[in-house]
Amino acid sequence: MAVSYKKLFKMLIDRDMKKKDFREFVGISYSTLNKLEKGENTNVEVLERICLKLDCGIDDIMEILPDSPDNGTSQGVE
Repeated sequence: MAVSYKKLFKMLIDRDMKKKDFREFVGISYSTLNKLEKGENTNVEVLERICLKLDCGIDDIMEILPDSPDNGTSQGVE
């Protein structure tokens, strides 16, 4: 499964916040911002800090995208 942070970057656009300002406001490093931009895994504490600073929920900044077109329903639960 892949992670998408497109919702986060759309929120920044809606709030007229530049990435540099966001990075400084939340207190994250350049490498963490790069991970977010590339949809790579990041620490849960970082996601928590983002949500607290932006006053939003985790589902407001990210979404999990399934690898398969059937949304992962091909694997049964045993």
